[in-house]
Amino acid sequence: MARYDLIIRGGRLLDPETGLDAVGDVAIRDGRIEAVGRVEGEAARVIEAAGLAVAPGFIDLHAHGQSIPADRMQAFDGVTTSLELEVGVLPVGAWYEAQAQGGRVLNYGTAVAWVFARIAAMTGLEPEPDLGFMGRAMRDKRWADSVASDAEVAEVLRRVREGLDEGGIGIGLPNAYAPGTGVKEMSLICSLAADRGVPTYTHVAYMSNVDPMSSIEAYTRLIGYAGSTGAHMHICHFNSTSLLDVERAAQLVRKAQDQGLKITVEAYPYGSGSTVLGAVFFSDPAFPERTGRDYGAVQMVDSGHRFRDREELVAAQEQNPGSLVLFHFLDVEVEPKHRDLLDVSILYPDGAIASDAMPWTMPDGGVYTGDAWPLPAEASSHPRSSGTFTRFLRQWVIDRQTMSLLEGVRKCTLIPAQILEESTPQMRRKGRLQPGCDADIVVFDAGTLIDRADFKAMNRPAEGMRHVLVNGQSVIRDGELDPAARPGRPVRR
Repeated sequence: MARYDLIIRGGRLLDPETGLDAVGDVAIRDGRIEAVGRVEGEAARVIEAAGLAVAPGFIDLHAHGQSIPADRMQAFDGVTTSLELEVGVLPVGAWYEAQAQGGRVLNYGTAVAWVFARIAAMTGLEPEPDLGFMGRAMRDKRWADSVASDAEVAEVLRRVREGLDEGGIGIGLPNAYAPGTGVKEMSLICSLAADRGVPTYTHVAYMSNVDPMSSIEAYTRLIGYAGSTGAHMHICHFNSTSLLDVERAAQLVRKAQDQGLKITVEAYPYGSGSTVLGAVFFSDPAFPERTGRDYGAVQMVDSGHRFRDREELVAAQEQNPGSLVLFHFLDVEVEPKHRDLLDVSILYPDGAIASDAMPWTMPDGGVYTGDAWPLPAEASSHPRSSGTFTRFLRQWVIDRQTMSLLEGVRKCTLIPAQILEESTPQMRRKGRLQPGCDADIVVFDAGTLIDRADFKAMNRPAEGMRHVLVNGQSVIRDGELDPAARPGRPVRR
């Protein structure tokens, strides 16, 4: 009789790659799945999963938190692998070393931060490995507004190559934060990505409903980069960058995919985004016309304050450009048409769900990286940092039944794994409930699964995850967090 570390017995097994949707068992040994189906034998521990769903752990391609507090909140959302891909970090090697030294709850990884390389090449500032670095660098805006010289482009490329050599899993390409970047530089970065066989994770250049410099122009440009360089262009937060033009954007992207171009998409199930206050598109004098929203749609995360006008917003940018803000780009609770527009991105065929989870901040604007659990009551972020995947499954899959549970799980697991696995082979062992795969597993109650965070209480954990395993170790057991758990391992090329 075989002896395993753990057996999950009698759950509804969901494996989106094989189409498995049946009651059975899962056996785990040494951090890997050993058997799936009817498992004979004993184990050091047994989880009785009758009436519960058993699925691969969710893979978040777009998570900026990258800390123990952020990991804990995402674990209750079913996430077992949390990746910083849209922006990335520099220096890459030092970041991975710091994560390993401090320990992580979830599996972790990063892309190379092209925009950090651009800041360094054009301003002389050495990169700091956190999202606020972009905001702090806005005091010298040439990197955001200007075309780089040939020598500066060469330095950008050198730093990006170095990051890839150190294991970065692609290139973060938030073009919207540096809209002055020349097409020649962008094409060279995309060619580098194609040569190295890694994706670019792209925040398209413009976020606007009107020409010139509309979202449609930005998507057309992205499609051109894919066609002319052969790069895999992954579109981050398809919903927020498309605004009210998401239907047309989806038509263009689908046509490009049908023609064989390497383009993939992700979206999050909210009509509100979050970023740094210093983002250049907020200070555009035509902001209301271009986005269809007034300045009251921009809200400070730490205080909840909504801006009255452009003058107040620009003054705040001068004082605290790195502060986090919310941008309510759709009003899905009031406007039925806005909910339909959100559906276009969330239900996009073969699109991934990804959170764009933000760091947890305190009232003074500082990022919280402490060890307290529950998180301090005053810690704030964005509800998507707490409940993206549970919200998607609850509202779109379980309640509205826009797709089967197996297909919903696929958008959270297999699709993100497949986006990465060509360039990062270890992802072939994730997003699947099969022998030989990593034992990143969630056991949840579909009947009680729900996101609880909202814009008044952002740090309420989701409910319904009964067990969350990362590399075979329990992070959540019987619905309770193990504060000492640090089983996360690096995802690295």
